[in-house]
Amino acid sequence: MIYQVFQFMRSLRNWVIILIVAIFTVSCTPTVPFQSPSPPAVNSSQAKSPEVNPAKASKVVALTSLSADIIYRLDKTKLVGIPGSRLLRENAEMSKLPQVSEGQTPPNLEKIIALKPDLVIGATGFHDQVLAKLKELGIKTMTSSITSWQSLEELTVAIATEIQADPTALIKSYQTLISTKATKPESTLVLVSAQPILAPNKNSWAGDLLTKFQIENAAAELQGQSPQRGYITLSAEKILETNPKVLILVDFGDGAINKLKEAPFWNKLDAVKGDRVYTLGYYGLVNPGSLDAIAKACKQLQAIIST
Repeated sequence: MIYQVFQFMRSLRNWVIILIVAIFTVSCTPTVPFQSPSPPAVNSSQAKSPEVNPAKASKVVALTSLSADIIYRLDKTKLVGIPGSRLLRENAEMSKLPQVSEGQTPPNLEKIIALKPDLVIGATGFHDQVLAKLKELGIKTMTSSITSWQSLEELTVAIATEIQADPTALIKSYQTLISTKATKPESTLVLVSAQPILAPNKNSWAGDLLTKFQIENAAAELQGQSPQRGYITLSAEKILETNPKVLILVDFGDGAINKLKEAPFWNKLDAVKGDRVYTLGYYGLVNPGSLDAIAKACKQLQAIIST
């Protein structure tokens, strides 16, 4: 009986890890079925007809770390509220701004209203309720879904339009991050958890990022059942069948990487035999998080394809 309880608790822990992946991804990069991304939707209870010169948003509250970072870089004077995030607290100046949420808790409506914003930017599927209430109060809102590099650029342009800033320099800086391409693509598999084993296919931010570097994602076309769209569950047999030349492991700090290395299939993989196993962080690769996190992930991918 004790053994059965132990097994149940271990299984429960594993699915909690998957849920964390899904929640964190939704908070900054909510997933949608793979498609050519459309520009982030701008919703306004006041927009009854197209305006040639829309009013400039001068006080913006960002509900995701990525949108807060973009606003700050375009025109930091327009940012009046941010989400609680360690990524933003790394910026001493930005960390002084009022925080309207913490971790994965819903944003505090009263705190947002107290800042008297003329625009609030949130994530599709995660901030729908609070944004709907703000619209009822006559506050303009914008929602975004970041599942590809193109949608990152489109969000940047959309925000720049709202605050009447020039996005040219920032967009150009994005392009420099992906200027290096793999000249001899090798079969690469990204693993983000151990039980069950999850890997991103082409329908995810991570999958699209690999495509930008012309990295051959071994799971790109695979489909399967998973709580998180854009990710598939792999069996040990499927991993052995795929037998990638390169392995990228995502470190959540939960010991999952050690569990993978203890799996029976581990030492049979070409990537392991050839010492082509790399570890990257969660932010930047799985969840964009911030522009610095994206830049770090891109630099690490460049190093991998240059090896």
